[in-house]
Amino acid sequence: MWAFGRASGFISLALFTASVLLGIVNRSGRPLLTLPRFSISILHRNIALLATVFLGLHVGSLMLDPFARLRPVDVLVPFLGSYRPLWQGLGTVALDLLLAVVVTALLRQRIGPRVFKAVHWFAYAAWPVAMAHALGNGTDAGSAWFLALAVASAAVVVGALLWRLSATFLETTRAREGRPL
Repeated sequence: MWAFGRASGFISLALFTASVLLGIVNRSGRPLLTLPRFSISILHRNIALLATVFLGLHVGSLMLDPFARLRPVDVLVPFLGSYRPLWQGLGTVALDLLLAVVVTALLRQRIGPRVFKAVHWFAYAAWPVAMAHALGNGTDAGSAWFLALAVASAAVVVGALLWRLSATFLETTRAREGRPL
């Protein structure tokens, strides 16, 4: 179970990284290579869903693992775990933030776009918290391959976020010129 938990956690983090990137590209209004915006939106949603499935597998397998000793309360309430409580608690915080994003995505038609967008910003907070959890609690955190992937992922996400906040982001340019998004 331990090995499955490690692998599913790594896959989940990689997929959430791709989802964050696709979400930023989708919001820009630009196509990605030859994919139109609606395809990017569908790809973003499906990768986020797949990442959520792997996150469920990660948490579920570690709940069954005798070494991890995760209790149901540890999954929802941060910093109560017996194994590296700070780092495990960061994983719980990331899970809680992502649960809020998933719930509002499922209720999007009922809660409206403003609430959905406001809560969806939690994804920007969840990603670095999940990365900190992986670096502090992950068995592979000290290995060169994991550190290289973590640094590359962080560089790509930070770069995309800086682009998202810049004046060259298409959505921002359109808004400044008074054109509809």
